[in-house]
Amino acid sequence: MWNKETSKMLSDENEHLNKLHQIVQDTLVAEKLIVRNLQNPPEEILTVGQNISDKVARFGGSWRFIILFGIVLTCWIIFNVVAIGKFKFDPYPFILMNLVLSSIAALQAPVIMMSQNRQEEKDRMRSENDYMINLKAEMQVRSLNQKVDLLLEEEIKTLFETQQKQFALLTEINHKLDSLLKSKV
Repeated sequence: MWNKETSKMLSDENEHLNKLHQIVQDTLVAEKLIVRNLQNPPEEILTVGQNISDKVARFGGSWRFIILFGIVLTCWIIFNVVAIGKFKFDPYPFILMNLVLSSIAALQAPVIMMSQNRQEEKDRMRSENDYMINLKAEMQVRSLNQKVDLLLEEEIKTLFETQQKQFALLTEINHKLDSLLKSKV
């Protein structure tokens, strides 16, 4: 009797361990897929135009550009105010300067927009990576919940079996006590 119970308990324990191992294996396979996607993002291939738009946007949105542009405009205005006669290439209403400024703005705006669109795409990729990381964390939490549920299930099963054995022993002891009491009477 003891041998059968022991072997049944061992087989139950092995089954329980196999379930835990399966949960761990499933979690590892799912995590490997996510980690592979995070570690090896698709390579970004830039066209010449995209490269130029990134550089123009980087330079056009810098203090260096603002300062250089301010210096050039100041020099332009000072030269055309101070210059004599035919050396004034753009006299007071500075029409040529306004044309140049309008042209720069007209060309710079779409180039910066292209760069912003690319940045938006990069942000989307980052948010996808964040989602993948959150998914990985959620999978780990689910795996832990499955393990805890399995452990609780096994613990309840073991407690129930132990209680049944104790009840059977108490019933047996009760029968023996009854038979002893009857034999003394």
